[in-house]
Amino acid sequence: MGLGLDLVLDNLLTPPVLFFGLGMAATLLRSDLEIPLAVTRGLSLYLLFSIGMHGGVELAAAGLSLVTLTPMLAGMVASALIPLWTFAILRRRLETADAAAIAATYGSISAVTFITAASFLDARQIGWSGSMVAAMALMESPAILVGVLLARRAGVTSPGATADEPRESMGALLREAVLNGPVFLLVGALTIGLVTGEEGWESVAPFAYEPFRGVLCLFLLDMGLIAARRLAALRESGVFLVGFAIGMPLVHAGLAIAVARALALDPGDALLFTVLCASASYIAVPAAVRISLPQANPSLFLPMSLAVTFPFNVALGIPLYLMLIEKLWGLP
Repeated sequence: MGLGLDLVLDNLLTPPVLFFGLGMAATLLRSDLEIPLAVTRGLSLYLLFSIGMHGGVELAAAGLSLVTLTPMLAGMVASALIPLWTFAILRRRLETADAAAIAATYGSISAVTFITAASFLDARQIGWSGSMVAAMALMESPAILVGVLLARRAGVTSPGATADEPRESMGALLREAVLNGPVFLLVGALTIGLVTGEEGWESVAPFAYEPFRGVLCLFLLDMGLIAARRLAALRESGVFLVGFAIGMPLVHAGLAIAVARALALDPGDALLFTVLCASASYIAVPAAVRISLPQANPSLFLPMSLAVTFPFNVALGIPLYLMLIEKLWGLP
């Protein structure tokens, strides 16, 4: 237990997590600190470019095989299944559109949580494979599609919908899920890294690798600023949704660790797979929900993912998951 506590404390005292806390403190103390939107978008693009290229290079080195394809398939299945039971739980307490939106949120993933976990592993010199970056890219869309299908099946349609509206909404939704900027860049960078391999990585490493942790600190500073602004909305969400935003990721983490163990994933890949299953989207899902489920209340699902689940995973979840993985894998 002492070692586990040390791991948590070490993570809390790393620059990325401390900068996230600094951002929250700035908002709560009403500082005028802010990061321009254009800068935030630039930081986000850099992180996705870097992690995508790195993952593609790692995938090229490992090669496409049953070993590398299995976690990708497992990730897609998890992304499709998680909305099913979360929707069943939430629909007892919420309107159908809200339940579907939250279910999609927790079935999809947070790229920033993944990037933070990858940085956490790198700092401890624990290896991980590019197949997990591919899994991250593939896990964005299934949850969105399943969440909307659940809402449609329950009778939720867009305002003023005609008989043909559901089909048109599905087409727009699929396009949004596949071609939205963050997913497109991530998949594109992964493909370029896969094609160019180590030689391509070496040519961009001074830009793509060396500044990575510093850029991550600035990005998490901005995430802290935004998360603190969303805290006020949680008072309207009630104790149930706050508990859901912490409890459900823990349940998903436990299931993911069991699957990772059954698939004999290495500890680094096991942690990243766990983080993907335990995280919640606050980028892709809101963009898609805006098109397909406009009845859903963003003051519910957005604060849950950004102001509760994201900070919990970044500060406490990642080291706790690794501690459990190391124990189950029999590592010293």
